[in-house]
Amino acid sequence: MNGIGSGRFSNMEMEYIRRHHRHQPGNNQCGSALVKHIRAPVPQVWSLVRRFDQPQKYKPFVSRCVVRGNLEIGSLREVDVKSGLPATTSTERLELLDDNEHVLSIKIIGGDHRLTNYSSVVSLHPEIIDGRPGTLVIESFVVDIPDGNTKDETCYFVEAVIKCNLKSLADVSEGIALQDRTEQIDRI
Repeated sequence: MNGIGSGRFSNMEMEYIRRHHRHQPGNNQCGSALVKHIRAPVPQVWSLVRRFDQPQKYKPFVSRCVVRGNLEIGSLREVDVKSGLPATTSTERLELLDDNEHVLSIKIIGGDHRLTNYSSVVSLHPEIIDGRPGTLVIESFVVDIPDGNTKDETCYFVEAVIKCNLKSLADVSEGIALQDRTEQIDRI
């Protein structure tokens, strides 16, 4: 994975990556892990991340999502992608949803895009930020490198999308957390 062992992650982040993000990129694949510190408690952030059926709550490139069947391991979702990306739909399978460890994993199994064999893991971990409960979010992925693209181009594109999603997750979570703190003050 890009960056692992390069000094880009703290020791604690590396431990979480070793524990939850066990991708094994093969030949002609790339992978990476990204970290985001969010000024909101884990339950608040997890309430958004765990919603396999509603990724549009924080993912800005998703316009619509329809889940087939019950929300359980193996469930499929059809995601409509907003214009501006080189895709319009994606079919994704829920691989792991662990409410105790706060880990979600998905695999893209179809759609009109070039993210073949894409698999991702998102894990959430409690931390203290400026004396308040916060969340360390780690998202990792592995994906095939499409014909005509380099490893760097592929990783750069996927990382850019994930960074946008993580920024949006932070904005939404921190907005809700701030609203909760304001409501507590109003009740005093």
